[in-house]
Amino acid sequence: MKSVAAEARKGKKGRVLGEPSVVSAAEFAAMELDAKAELIKALIPLGLMAIAETLEAEVTELAGERYRREGGRPGMVRYGSNPSSVRLAGQRMPIRVPRVRDMAEDKEVPLGSLQAVRGATGSVHETLVRRVLYGISCRNYQAAADAVPGAIGLSPSTVSRQFVEGTAAKLRELQERDLSGFDIVAIVVDGKAFAADMMVTVLGITLDGRKVILGFVQASTENAEVLTPFLQSLLDRGLCLDQGVLVILDGGKGARAAVRRAFGKKAVVQRCQWHKRENVVEYLSKSERAWWRKRLQQAYERPTYQEAKAALTEIRRDLSERNLSAVGSLEEGFDETLTLHRLGVFPLVGISLKTSNCLESIFSQVDTRCTRVCHWKNSSQKHRWLATALLDIEPRLRRVRGYKHLPRLREALQRELGLGEDQVRQADGKEVA
Repeated sequence: MKSVAAEARKGKKGRVLGEPSVVSAAEFAAMELDAKAELIKALIPLGLMAIAETLEAEVTELAGERYRREGGRPGMVRYGSNPSSVRLAGQRMPIRVPRVRDMAEDKEVPLGSLQAVRGATGSVHETLVRRVLYGISCRNYQAAADAVPGAIGLSPSTVSRQFVEGTAAKLRELQERDLSGFDIVAIVVDGKAFAADMMVTVLGITLDGRKVILGFVQASTENAEVLTPFLQSLLDRGLCLDQGVLVILDGGKGARAAVRRAFGKKAVVQRCQWHKRENVVEYLSKSERAWWRKRLQQAYERPTYQEAKAALTEIRRDLSERNLSAVGSLEEGFDETLTLHRLGVFPLVGISLKTSNCLESIFSQVDTRCTRVCHWKNSSQKHRWLATALLDIEPRLRRVRGYKHLPRLREALQRELGLGEDQVRQADGKEVA
């Protein structure tokens, strides 16, 4: 029996998010200017003070102390100030920027510290994008943002424009991501209804079990004409499948054809057992579905290929007396639903890779971020929101269950595809090169 103290530690107050990172004064002084700029942007009132001090320190270095004729660089003089602004915590704050002029060259001297503060986290602050993504509307942003006197640029139109810029940057980041650095052993392909369109998303699973969003494409259905060039574009971005890959599909014929055309003999397909089971029972009356669903689930849970196939064969025989259409659905792609069984790794990685649930769970998280959009204006808006949501979710994804056995899956894939040691070694050589 667990102790009372052990149970008490599970309370909300006992949850620890991680040890705080404390920076000493000496470490702070040794930081580069960009690192200091990131730190001072974390607190608004102190940040404004620190920005003013940082700008004044650079001006003093260039032109010397105020009201003194010595101490600065030759020819450099103070030249008044200009109104400007910086972004702090998702808001634009007005500041006065001191000017320095090189009298010998007769030109303005740009302040490097100002550029560092402005560009430390990009042109659009990450905080604004995250706040709108998590539920603050552009119309209510000013009321929900940090209450700091003097903040500017919080009108609905300005916030909306900044959000569009920020999400467009997220979309480019996802579409242009270099995939050559990911050692992918499995891929999940599935579609999600997004307004009146279908967004087909591809999730990669690395050899150490991490989940990586590879990309998505907009289509009316999961058809091969659209998916084939999309999957080929992943290869063009560096996705390497020379050591073989397991592709988990929901059973659509278009997706299956696209995988065959784009990946050829480098892919082994595992049909989603959950989709297959639900497709079969859909042909039966509602009163019968629970019983047949349980039988199919028990058959798919058999540990070996021989046992699972025998159980499904028995179900097919019994089902033929009830509904031949259901039998036809079961027979379609029958062997591909047992791919992990045939490879001999179902007890090791089947809990994660027998279905497309790992991508379905991501879709449910996308819904929580995007379901508040009542009217989708255009395709660009859909792409920007989906890309931003996916990139926001990705760092929070856990590794797949059974990830320690994924090297065994790769060995089984190589045997299935007939990849000898020489071919695998050549593939490794290409990655190193």
